[in-house]
Amino acid sequence: MTVAGVHRPAWAQISRSALAHNVEVLRAVVGHATICAVVKANGYGHGAQLVAPALLEAGADLLAVAIIDEGIELRHAGITAPILLLSEIPANTLGVALDNGLSLTVGSLEGARAAVAAAEATGGRHAVHLKVDTGMHRQGVLPEQALEAAQLLQHPLVDLEGVFTHFPVADGNSADDDAFTRQQITQFREVVAAMAAAGITPRFVHSANSAALLRGLAEGDTMVRPGLSLYGYAPEAWIDELLHERGLSLRPVLSLQGRVSALRRVPAGARPSYGRRRAVANDATIITIPIGYADGFPRRLFATNQTVLVKGQRFSLAGQVAMDQIVVNVGDLDVAVGDEVVLLGPQGNECIDISEWATRLDTITWEVLCDLGARVPRVLGA
Repeated sequence: MTVAGVHRPAWAQISRSALAHNVEVLRAVVGHATICAVVKANGYGHGAQLVAPALLEAGADLLAVAIIDEGIELRHAGITAPILLLSEIPANTLGVALDNGLSLTVGSLEGARAAVAAAEATGGRHAVHLKVDTGMHRQGVLPEQALEAAQLLQHPLVDLEGVFTHFPVADGNSADDDAFTRQQITQFREVVAAMAAAGITPRFVHSANSAALLRGLAEGDTMVRPGLSLYGYAPEAWIDELLHERGLSLRPVLSLQGRVSALRRVPAGARPSYGRRRAVANDATIITIPIGYADGFPRRLFATNQTVLVKGQRFSLAGQVAMDQIVVNVGDLDVAVGDEVVLLGPQGNECIDISEWATRLDTITWEVLCDLGARVPRVLGA
């Protein structure tokens, strides 16, 4: 069986039902708060143009991206829902963002003035969110400057529809991490209260990323910004356990699959692939799958003895990962060209989770997902 529209026998399968399930889980956690689905970095590697419509259909209210080009690509793909730029962008690109109906983030007094000037030059009324730096120290106005920035944005052509902050350690389970996050929440609420006292009440107050909202730290927010959790993963295992205690669970959205493109029988002692790194212990069948490090299957997975699934069984790589292909030792298994191989996801009673790769690579789930190469087709399925 072939996959429609995929000429290369290697692809990432994206589950529409898993996306819908995850939105439903998040809705159960956050209640009536507006859900802003973060689809930056190509939808966390899942394919933004595929997942954005599916997330909106599943009940997400608006979208968020990191850079202006991500937002423009979604507009060109026919997405009409509100799209929030999560960072302040250079003043000379503001007009392009407004022309494409993107909601701006302002993170400085200079940015507030530039946003007003761009709105005046463009005409019409434009949505803006004010970002407050409560401790991430990356972007955002200082808390003591927030009211001044908000007042600068009180302009007939500017709709200050949101105010927000961001948490660097909401996924940390140490006492210090928890105390820091709660201090951020307190400081942010003080900023929101000061704005309200001055008569400025944006309808979207948002601070919670996936970790914070899954921990129940979004109280008082009228909007939340889930990213990783939309795609089926809690930021940390202990946060996942909190979900399970509530009878809830997320479902991974992506699986990475390929088909056997070649096979050969080799004698004991043969050393497949570049560098001839590993000798085959016994006569064995070596299969080739057309996916490699250019596609996000890192070379380090060979050194760390990563396995793949063939006919529901785990088999090890037989040689070094190449740019376009991997080779796998399946021993005496009866296989044929065209048989399906799973690199990430379930097959039979086995499952290779992304956290398994992340552990072997000494990195995080986010990076594994985002490193999946552009030439791997993303296929939206059930």
